Amino acid sequence: MGLETVLVAVDATDAGRVDRLIEEAIDVAEPSGATVVLAHVFSEEEYAENRERLDFARDSEVTPDVVARRHTALREIAKAFEEADLDYEVRGTVSEKRGEAIVEMADEVGADRVLVGGRKRSPAGKAVFGSTAQEVLLSSPCPVTFVREDTE
Repeated sequence: MGLETVLVAVDATDAGRVDRLIEEAIDVAEPSGATVVLAHVFSEEEYAENRERLDFARDSEVTPDVVARRHTALREIAKAFEEADLDYEVRGTVSEKRGEAIVEMADEVGADRVLVGGRKRSPAGKAVFGSTAQEVLLSSPCPVTFVREDTE
């Protein structure tokens, strides 16, 4: 049984990891022809700001999926996937609990692997502030690859 679906969680803090996320997603998905689901979790405030900033037509249906498709990092990753001839889709959701939302999306799409970005944090930092990546690593219904920003 090969990989069929790979979920790549992307948010605004992933700007420095975009190239690594692209590279890892292609390395994981391409050999098996898996579909990649680019996922973005908006906070309520972030979603409202993006809807307003992106100036959607008044009569258009503006869902989190539609707003996510216009997200800069997701567009950059999608372009790279198109160039690599990789099948992908974009999903967005609104939640204040990003880690839980990523895990829910992974479950909904039947992900066989999740890629999540993050930065190195001290144990105290994780305990005090929590960690989206840590939540995904501990709760995901499938294996998770942690992608750290290039440090070179």
